[in-house]
Order: sequence, then structure tokens, then C-alpha cells
Amino acid sequence: MDTGFPSHDAQYDFTRVRRQRVLSSLRGWMRREASDVNVILPFEEVIEALGRAGERHLGLHEISLDSIVGTVDRSRDFDRAFRPISTRTRPRWERIASALRRGEDMPPISVYRIGDLHFVRDGHHRVSVARALGRASIDAYVTEVLTKVGADSRIRLHDLPVKGHERLFFERVPLPREAREEIELSDPWGYAELAEGVEAWGFRVMQGRGEFMTRQQVAEAWHRDEYRPVVEMIREADLLDSGTATDAYMRMSRERYRLMRTHDWNETVLERLRQQLH
Repeated sequence: MDTGFPSHDAQYDFTRVRRQRVLSSLRGWMRREASDVNVILPFEEVIEALGRAGERHLGLHEISLDSIVGTVDRSRDFDRAFRPISTRTRPRWERIASALRRGEDMPPISVYRIGDLHFVRDGHHRVSVARALGRASIDAYVTEVLTKVGADSRIRLHDLPVKGHERLFFERVPLPREAREEIELSDPWGYAELAEGVEAWGFRVMQGRGEFMTRQQVAEAWHRDEYRPVVEMIREADLLDSGTATDAYMRMSRERYRLMRTHDWNETVLERLRQQLH
């Protein structure tokens, strides 16, 4: 809607985007979606879960508005789509909307970047208005934050504890980045159990070799000599069932130690596992 009167149109813009937020919440309730689907991501909690490894200033960039999913300190004012949660933001929101409708330039916003995601440091209202007016991108001063564990656009608030457990696992088991992508557990508490299993495996290997191994050497050897061969056998034996490959590896490990005190995988063990699980 565009009447040609910027102030009037800005008022309508705010009312429209507030209505969109209410309708989105109603749809989520009717579909029984998770309560955090539209919750904006708090930057500090995300960083705590992923683990800060460093940062670097990238300067001025044009970024996609859809990539902005979080905030540094405005979690009570906007939802994940940067729609106003309450009317207290209305005066400032409408001033910015009116200025943009008059063709005035706005200064770039400031954001943190984690992977492909962005978190607003300064410029929340400008982001909200730009999205409401149908814009696809916005200019931003970008500071990239490097993290120990990555995240994609699907991450939600309830995923953060899982990411925290995942980060702790990779601190104890420092696998190369390409190998990390193969490790995924449905139960976040399983990461601690898996880390202990890897450490115990490494201790046995060091005893057998009679030489010390660093955590990185243990992690790489476990992944190459234990994890990958076992997962491959699980797939060939059609024992994957539900869950991830790492879930299946954990199930097999528990059953292996329950059935027999050995660290050798063979067809006899797999057959006994098949009979036990089916």
C-alpha cells in the first residue's frame, strides 16, 4: 500500500508487520510447531555454545536480510524475522520507515557474522523496516567471529545445548574439520560418552604400541581405524535403523562390550548383534 504520504504509509507498514507476526504465531500454534521457531537468536548464548575461536573485521558488505537471524541485545523487541514484538518500538520504527519512503539514505548497520549467519549489533529497526518494505539486502559493517563448532540457518534456541556438548566433544577429540561432519548424535549427552570411549580406545592403542599419542593423533587414528570401518560394516550389514550413523556406532559399541570383551570386529560379532537388535 502506497498513498504517497510517507508518514501515513509508515504507520500502515508497522500495523501490517505486527499483524503478520501475530498470524505467524497463530499458524505455529495451530501446526504445533516448536515454541522457539520464531525466537530471535541471542548472540552471546550462541557464542557460548559454539565456542569463540577468534574474530576479524571484514569491513563494509552488502548482506542478505534473510541471513540476519540474531541480535546482540534486542531479543525482547523483535522476533527472528525482525517483526516488532510489541508496540514500544513503534515511534522509532515509523520514523525510519517514513525516511526510507522519502528516499533518504540510512547509515549501514553493524553485524557479527558466524558462518553464513548474521547477528545485529546496531541497526535493529533499520533491518526490521527494510524487511517490511520488501528489500532483499542491506549494507553492513561486518565482524566475522570464528567458532569451534559451526552452525547453519536451521539452528534454533533449543539447538544450543546440543551445540555446546558437540563443542566439548571436539575439544576432547580434535578431529579434522572434514571428519567432524561425520559425527552427529541425536542425544546431546551421548557426546560425553563418545568422548570417553575415544579416549579409552586411544589409551588401549598407546598401551599396544608402547608409545605416547597426542589427542589429535588419537582422534585421527580412532576415526580412520575404528569409526569409519565400523560404520561401513554397519551399513553393509543393514543395521543402521533409525537415527544417525554415529547413533548406530554407539549402539553397536554398547552391545559389543556387553556381549564380549574384545575390540576386534568380525562377522561373528555382527551376526550376534543382528540377532540381539532384531
